[in-house]
This record gives sequence, structure tokens and C-alpha cells, in this order.
Amino acid sequence: MSNIPFDNRDGWIWQNGDFVAWRDAKIHIITQGLHYASAVFEGERAYNGVIFKSLEHTQRLFRSAEIMGMKIPYSQEEINKAKNDLLLKMNMKNCYVRPIVWRGSNQMGLSTSSADIHVAIAIWNDWASYFKIEDRLKGITLITSPWKRPSPETAPSQAKASGPYVICTMSKEFAEKKGYHDALMLDYRNYVAEGTGANIFFIKDKDKEIHTPIADCFLNGITRQTVIEMLKRKGFKLIERHIKPNEISQFQEAFLTGTAAEITPIKSIDEILYKTGKETLSYNFMNDFTNLVNSSI
Repeated sequence: MSNIPFDNRDGWIWQNGDFVAWRDAKIHIITQGLHYASAVFEGERAYNGVIFKSLEHTQRLFRSAEIMGMKIPYSQEEINKAKNDLLLKMNMKNCYVRPIVWRGSNQMGLSTSSADIHVAIAIWNDWASYFKIEDRLKGITLITSPWKRPSPETAPSQAKASGPYVICTMSKEFAEKKGYHDALMLDYRNYVAEGTGANIFFIKDKDKEIHTPIADCFLNGITRQTVIEMLKRKGFKLIERHIKPNEISQFQEAFLTGTAAEITPIKSIDEILYKTGKETLSYNFMNDFTNLVNSSI
């Protein structure tokens, strides 16, 4: 990954309908979105100049904004066009795409009655993956986080909103300080939920079964949905259910899915070891997903 700070780069950002020089795309320090996490966003990937599942990501952005009580001052068609125009202007083919919507500086405090809504889109090409390719090939290591996914009555779990991600950054920091790549997050009921920024799957290879937690208190990822469809077409039995932590030792393989993570095999969770390498199903799924996203271009 590049060591260049994100606020000191060349290029352009689409902001409120205009292309703004990257270094000039700024907001005021007194901004409701900054102080109260009043923002929603998307994480998308472009492959060879085409954004994968672009329409679905934009639809989710608008759903997230609606859940948060924000009305985006552009149509979905305008946002889709802005993403594509920015790709062309930045002359990038394989890159990460980040639309974000936030409440601005018209109003300060918890009330949102007269808040102004802003929209920006940025793209960059040094998030080739959430994890290094060499770590993905060997399988990554996870440790169970002390922080848990909250009840949907406590946080807007079906919105990709900034606020709930604070426990993800705390969990990621916890894992890295312990020498792990990522953290396994449980939910408020102590069921297995997901990683810090990706959904999780477990494989019982002898039964050709793949188990994944029910997305009832965390985001039902677009990559998650895509992988479920892909694996069903391949003849695997997909079981969505509540999984207890003491069950995960019964599986032979495990992997994460996400826009940046794509499909990433897991080598271990705490002291539990899983199979990794070229002979495993999860390794084959990595290649299948690569073929899938490239065939959609």
C-alpha cells in the first residue's frame, strides 16, 4: 500500500456535483457528520474500469441514508454517472470507490431539523485488497474481539453508517496489537457475527456444506450475497443460521468476504486451525470469484 497520506494526493474528488482537486476537497471542522458520526458510505471495487455491482451499491447508499433520516440531494442515476465520470477523469481501471454522504455545518448538535446534506465520491488504487495478497494465499489469523455487534434496536445494523464502525476500528486495533490480521466479532447474543470489515463463512467439506451467520444485526454484504449465489450455483448447500463460538472448531475451512477482502481464506481463529492452500475449497473460491468479477465486465 502507498505511504502517501490521503489528504495529500494528486487527482480529483467529486464533491456536491463538481470535480474538486483532491487536496482542496475539504469540510469545516464544525461539521455535524464529523462530531456525531452522521454519515453513510459505500465501499465499491472497479475491475478494468467497470464498478462491480455499482447499481446495487448505490441503492444501498440511498437505503442507508433513508434509515439515517438523510435525503440525498441527487438521484441514483446522477450518483452512478458521477462514479463513472470520476473513473474516467482519474484514468483508473482497478481501484476502490468510496461514495460518502454526511450532514454539514448548517446545524450543530443532535437535532437534524435544518441539517444540510453533502455528497462526495473518491477513488484510489492502493487498496488492492483489505489484506496483503501473500497473507490471503497463506490464510489470515483472527482473534475474538472483546467488542460485540449491537442489537438492531441499539444501532442501525442495516445501514452502512459511520457510527457503528467505531467498534470495528477498536476490534481491528485490538487484533493487530495482539499480532493477528483481524478480529472475529460476536453479536450481542454471543453468536458469531463477522470480521471487522467482512462477512464470514465456514466449510464442512465432507458434507459439501457452507455455513454463515444470519445477517440480522450486521450488514448483509453485497459481496456476501454474490458469493452465496455463486456457491449455490456450484452445488454447495448454503446454511444461514446462528452459530455459537464453540461450534467453529467443527469446520474444516473458513473464509471472509467483502468488497476489499473479496474472498480471503482464514488460517486460524484464536487457537482453532483451518485448512489453507491450493488444495482447499476456499482457495478455489478465491479464483472463482476473480473469474466472476472479471466476467461481469
